[in-house]
Amino acid sequence: MAGEGYDRRIDWVPEKRPEWLAEFNRLGALLDVRSIVPLDEESLLSHAARNTGLSDFGDDDWRPHFRTLIRLIEEEARLHFFGRVLTRSDLLIYLQARLQIVDAFKKHPEIAEERITEPVFIMGFGRSGTTILQDVMSHDPQFRSVRKWEALFPAPPPVAETYDTDPRIAKAQGLADVVYAISPEWRRMHGWDGNQAVEDIEFTYPAFLSEVWQLAFQIPSWEPYFAKQDVMHHFAWHKKTLQYLQWKYKKPHWLLKNPTHLPRIPQLLKTYPDAKFIFTHRDPIKSGDSMVNVMGAIYYWRTDDPWGGRVIDEWIYADQRAKMWDDVIGWIESGLIRPGAYANFAYHEFMDDPMATIERAYRTLGLAVNPESFRLMRDYLAGTPQGSHGKHSYKRATDDDEIASDERRKYQRYQAYFNVPNEA
Repeated sequence: MAGEGYDRRIDWVPEKRPEWLAEFNRLGALLDVRSIVPLDEESLLSHAARNTGLSDFGDDDWRPHFRTLIRLIEEEARLHFFGRVLTRSDLLIYLQARLQIVDAFKKHPEIAEERITEPVFIMGFGRSGTTILQDVMSHDPQFRSVRKWEALFPAPPPVAETYDTDPRIAKAQGLADVVYAISPEWRRMHGWDGNQAVEDIEFTYPAFLSEVWQLAFQIPSWEPYFAKQDVMHHFAWHKKTLQYLQWKYKKPHWLLKNPTHLPRIPQLLKTYPDAKFIFTHRDPIKSGDSMVNVMGAIYYWRTDDPWGGRVIDEWIYADQRAKMWDDVIGWIESGLIRPGAYANFAYHEFMDDPMATIERAYRTLGLAVNPESFRLMRDYLAGTPQGSHGKHSYKRATDDDEIASDERRKYQRYQAYFNVPNEA
């Protein structure tokens, strides 16, 4: 507990891998996997170009980030055989998406005139209700959320007439099924289906500059590299993607979600000055316990050493997690985050009365409260009971131990300011 505090990673134990996958990786370790599954720049770029028939990746400002990423994956990520296959597949998908979006803007410069009006961003610690809130609110017709299939396969641009039947849904579901096959427990942890609304980091992969890479790979050198970069490059691609996706299918507001935007709200507001926020709150000790279990599972998809790089300290240690909310409080009190531009969402209140909790957020933000929209959201909730995909189990801290008491002191300001209760 010295220094930064208690490290939950030391208690995490992975679930047993499927036998076929363990054997696949065992045999792969006997082969020259770097030659069989190359991750070098020339191989990836040329293959993406062949797959799409395109060659223009846009301005070169993304290339240093891409080169740094693939170098660090080779040097630090310790990929097993299947992890290497999965990584090459993913990188090709992101490069192909970049080629297609760049090509669309080149052929149709009017896309750049698309206006993003009062987007709503859901933000909070992972496991604090961000996913269920986005899933429910995305059934309100005033909102459009980015779905997994359009994030991975954006071309051609989605249209209203086929949005719910697009064949890319099944294609994205196939990739989700791959993850379920290698990590059966993932189905219990997180919504991942092909038509699921996704976090912003899942449609900004093609910028190759975001926190997503240290959330997918144990590459500790990425964190100091990313900290020195201008994240406006990330938000520029974020906006470009939304402009493209709404070009043929637009709704009044985007409904977006990304916990990792939390430390970068000032930069986000430079890109979207009229953005609105819903901050999700849950006992930070409880959400911290759950998040480590989820992140450990993600790293284990690709490596046998899921915490070897000791990345994402800012999402693990109570000191750094509490500082994120100290910054948010400062931005609220300084007026950077304006009254009426943010609402607070309490997880425990949502569990007691979900629709009343959502209605309070709507009224705070000045969003339209439409009875039919609320019926659609209520029907979705009724058809998706908690635990419908199985129970997500993980080790939990208790308030009567020394570690939890120490962390409670660190979270005191956050919990008092936003009225966040301890969970039993």
